[in-house]
Amino acid sequence: MSHSIIPWLRAGLLALLLLPFAISHSPLQAQLLYEISGNGSKQKSYLLATNRLVDMQFLDTIPNVFKCFSKCNKVVTEFAMQDYEAIAALRKAAILPDSIKLSNFYTPEEYRFIDNCLLINLGMGLDKLCRMKPSYLTEMYRNELMKQWLGYNEQRSMENFFEAVAAERNIPVYGLDNIGETMYMLFDREPFHWQCKELLKATEYPENEVKQERAIKGLYLNGLLADIAFQVSGPDNNTTLSYSDYQVYCARNQQWIKRLKPYLAEGSCFITLNAVYLGGDKGLIQLLRSAGYRVRPVNRGIKIKN
Repeated sequence: MSHSIIPWLRAGLLALLLLPFAISHSPLQAQLLYEISGNGSKQKSYLLATNRLVDMQFLDTIPNVFKCFSKCNKVVTEFAMQDYEAIAALRKAAILPDSIKLSNFYTPEEYRFIDNCLLINLGMGLDKLCRMKPSYLTEMYRNELMKQWLGYNEQRSMENFFEAVAAERNIPVYGLDNIGETMYMLFDREPFHWQCKELLKATEYPENEVKQERAIKGLYLNGLLADIAFQVSGPDNNTTLSYSDYQVYCARNQQWIKRLKPYLAEGSCFITLNAVYLGGDKGLIQLLRSAGYRVRPVNRGIKIKN
């Protein structure tokens, strides 16, 4: 079968695969907001699990989240996106060195196939995007899939809501990663040849990417943070968000615990992080407890509003 018609077949398959996965409207016992105390902390801090595919309106269904935020005098997140100089540096880092040509890592047929997929979904092909690192192209492509099939709206995402509010109110925002570490996580945590394979895999099997993100979103809405960790690290995961990525996250969690210590010692800290980092034996919540902090849910249940 010609690669040129596969994207259209994939779209039809994608629609069929997504039909059974409706999100429940029933009350769910979801634990997404945590209080952190003890271990010498002067005041309580709070940790909110987020999911970028979830609309900011969902925050209205989490009791006490705004009250907890109002008690805090600083926000801590993965990377301070309000740092515009850092964002400019990230964009520059996404560009391939002149010595590397993306076409050298694919067969002519594979290159045409990727070009066609990007052109259909992004409105730009490799004639304009071939100077970008494959990890960046994969993320661009995945973002477009999430917009088309899961209703992802970057402007309405809950993920950066409190960071944006803090910036408006002149509340300091701190990132747990510096610019170098963020560039590494986005563009260099996997060898270049593997990044090329992942881009091809994402374009060949977009239904796997969407099913994975939809499953993670469903688990998030149910507050099942440990299950999210297994969804990514489990043996059945064959998407671009893979076991090797999860191992990197776990190692980074160990570093984050050290960097959180001074913020937690002072207290009044509102931490907002993607749920994929928080659950499981190697997740940030367990590591905080192992470090001597008391971490407990603020709310025992919320009602899902889709």
